[in-house]
Amino acid sequence: MTDDRAAVPGTRLSLGIVRKRADFVAANHGVRVARPGFVLLVKQPAANRDGVRFGVTVTRKIGNAVARNRMKRRFRALLREILPEQGIAGADHVLIGREGGIERDFAALRTELQAALARIAAGKGDPPRKPKHGGKGR
Repeated sequence: MTDDRAAVPGTRLSLGIVRKRADFVAANHGVRVARPGFVLLVKQPAANRDGVRFGVTVTRKIGNAVARNRMKRRFRALLREILPEQGIAGADHVLIGREGGIERDFAALRTELQAALARIAAGKGDPPRKPKHGGKGR
C-alpha cells in the first residue's frame, strides 16, 4: 500500500471529499488504525487516481449535534492540513470520531494522525475487529 508520491517531501496531493455511503462502507474494509481520539480507515481504490479523498463521520453516541459538528470541523481542519503532504496517494481516508476526541488537544490529534498515517504507509494496521453480535444470523 506504500506510494512514493506520499513519501516525497514537498509533494502536495490534491484533496477530494468522500460523499457516498458506499465509499464509506468500502473504506471500512481497508486498513484500520485506532487512536484515542479517532479511528482512521484507509482504502486504496481500484481505479488509479491522483490526490486523496477524505471523509469524517461521528455517531450520535458522541454527544449532541453541537458537539458532533465541532468534532467534525476539527477533523476536517486536521485532514486538510496533513493529508496533502502525508496522505496515501489515490486512497480514501475516513476518520471516525471516538468519545475522547472532542476533549483532545488539537496538537495531540495532529501527532496521532501523523503516526497513524506513517503506520499505514508502512503497511501496518490494527487487527480486524471482532463482531459484537455473533454475525448476521442473530
